[in-house]
Amino acid sequence: MMIEKIYCADVKPKMEGERVRLAGWVYRKREVGNKVFIVLRDSSGVIQTIFIKDLSEDAYGKAKQVGIESSVIIEGTVKSDPRAPTGVEIQADKIEIIQNVEFFPITKDASDEFLLDVRHLHLHSPKVGSIMKVKGTLMQAAREWLLQDGWYEVFPPILVTGAVEGGATLFKLKYFDKEAYLSQSAQLYLEAAIFGLEKVWSLTPSFRAEKSRTRRHLTEYWHLELEAAWMDLWDLLKVEEELVSYMLQRTLELRKKEIEEFRKDFTTLKNSEPPFPRISYDEAIDILQSKGVKIEWGEDMGADEERILTQEFDKPFFVYGYPKHIKAFYMKEDPEDSRKALAADMLAPEGYGEVIGGSEREDDYNKLVQRIIEEGMDPKNYEWYLDLRKYGSVPHSGFGLGLERLVAWVLKLDHIRWATLFPRTPSRIYP
Repeated sequence: MMIEKIYCADVKPKMEGERVRLAGWVYRKREVGNKVFIVLRDSSGVIQTIFIKDLSEDAYGKAKQVGIESSVIIEGTVKSDPRAPTGVEIQADKIEIIQNVEFFPITKDASDEFLLDVRHLHLHSPKVGSIMKVKGTLMQAAREWLLQDGWYEVFPPILVTGAVEGGATLFKLKYFDKEAYLSQSAQLYLEAAIFGLEKVWSLTPSFRAEKSRTRRHLTEYWHLELEAAWMDLWDLLKVEEELVSYMLQRTLELRKKEIEEFRKDFTTLKNSEPPFPRISYDEAIDILQSKGVKIEWGEDMGADEERILTQEFDKPFFVYGYPKHIKAFYMKEDPEDSRKALAADMLAPEGYGEVIGGSEREDDYNKLVQRIIEEGMDPKNYEWYLDLRKYGSVPHSGFGLGLERLVAWVLKLDHIRWATLFPRTPSRIYP
């Protein structure tokens, strides 16, 4: 009778003496005397297997032949051994070689650029697997919180007819006999959905044709976006901090082992309980100027300025009240100061900067038309969006969270490109 295959992580010391069958890939291999040690990996982790010539000469001979990253099925008996990587090993007597790999292109000295060139093979790496597990768990946690809080998931289009964040960063394409674009954000379509569902969210890819070559920019990224009727900016900030806090704490609970591969200090993650600090844009400029940064009121803060500002905090924090002219056309003007927008960004500590941008939306038809014109855009391209201000308009707010930016902070990655499966940058579209 065939033994059911189990995962590496499911093999425990208490299974001493049990016979098991595992399928995976050869992660490490070494030969000592009449023994071959193979560290087998699968999606759950790794386990050491040992082939002894006197136990099974046939299995021993095959184990000697097999190369790194070969796919194999191994059978044997569980043995406790504190010297093994997981405190347990398999004394193997059978190995089926599914495909033998004589030479795997990736070596320990491979450069970052080479790893990106062969990203399809780099995904074999357990460390890459850990990043993707953390990323998936952050979204699992987001879904849990959103469901509990009464938000509806919707599925907006990716092909669109107009800009959300400015025409200069649009990817244009031909849509039959018309021009269309890849979406910069699902926001406008989510705003339409609030009139039937009130609180909505989506997870979609967003595309920005920015030639930025910083450690925190991608041309394609995953965008978690929320829009809600009857919320002002301050209501929205409460949603943001509660959602992000839950995502972080739940992921710490479920993926501590994976996170420990990248960071040893969990202080900022554990500190991320509501409320998050709130400072005004004015206060942010004062802090930066006091530290010798050459920045004036009205200028936008870039990665360098945000990095310096994050040194003041040991948890995520908000900067609110940005100048209107540096923010998008749909953001509501502050009724108490016409120079400012009712907008706020959430910045992650430890130098990582903005992970969320959000605002109260302009709900007045005439003011929105004026803002579109001021931005040099044609209101005709936004007729359907303007209709939302003509038929039952209400106060509403929303935000977008860059998932890869959050992952990069949680795992202290040195570049956002490691936080996505196949990174897209101005210089990289392959593989």
